Amino acid sequence: MSAFKNTTSSSVVFFLTGVPGLEAFHTWISIPFCFLYATALSGNSLVLFAIIIQPSLHEPMYYFLSMLSTTDLGLSISTLVTMLGIFWFNAREISFNACLSQMFFIQLFTVMESSVLLAMAFDRFVAISNSLRYASILTDFKIAEIGVAIITRGTLTLTPMVVLLKRLSYCRSHVLHHSYCFHPDVMKLSCTDTRINSAVGLTALITTAGVDSIFIILSYLLIIKTVFSIASSEERKKAFSTCISHLGAVAVFYIPLISLSFVHRFGKWAPPYVHTLIANAYLLILPVMNPIIYSVKTKQIRRAVLKVLHTTATKK
Repeated sequence: MSAFKNTTSSSVVFFLTGVPGLEAFHTWISIPFCFLYATALSGNSLVLFAIIIQPSLHEPMYYFLSMLSTTDLGLSISTLVTMLGIFWFNAREISFNACLSQMFFIQLFTVMESSVLLAMAFDRFVAISNSLRYASILTDFKIAEIGVAIITRGTLTLTPMVVLLKRLSYCRSHVLHHSYCFHPDVMKLSCTDTRINSAVGLTALITTAGVDSIFIILSYLLIIKTVFSIASSEERKKAFSTCISHLGAVAVFYIPLISLSFVHRFGKWAPPYVHTLIANAYLLILPVMNPIIYSVKTKQIRRAVLKVLHTTATKK
């Protein structure tokens, strides 16, 4: 690995990083990560399967939840091979095109997660503020349109960011600092001017998660206003209870993201392995926690999941 060899993107091979300084313990470190992956994959698959087979859950709220489970599955699968490959087989090499593909899908599913959370906030707002027209506003066709719009928005926003990396030359060390391909990480290895790449990446972040967060906050301010206009305290309690699970999902998405940003900005004193473990765990917190939150807080989902598990156990 030459430190200053000018290399075109087509011939670049990157080297992913496990946990710096703890390479001897990679096998042991893989155990909790395997558990998290198993929990994420099984939990989201179970929720998704329960929604598909239970006719009583064929409603807008659960359609959006199925979208959330799908994005969580995609996010988990996007990092599964490289992360466990490093921990189990020390398989660190990844080609440039494979790296770009992984980066695109990680970013895409993250953006889709943010968009789905916004759609779910809109769903709760309509359900509480305009309950009589809820079914006529959020029809199956409208929800399908929202799903297509979420995928299209993410693809159109992120494609330029990824494609622009192909125009760069890479003459520095090809060692990445994560066990997956991360846009800023790849960009730092280039010896070409990356100001356009930085601007496009920042624009993509602001126009997706940044805009979504503003509208999610606005939606809940309107929901709170509507709820407090309800005369009965029992009705207020019922209205707020329908939002608890979604607020938990929003917190699980944004709190780790903000925490990771603070650690990278203000935690430079911390050992490298701390940054790596936090970065790896960040992408697994979402897929692991979302099915737990909705199974615990949403009675209909909990019943459907238990019914699926009971049916499966009975067949065995």
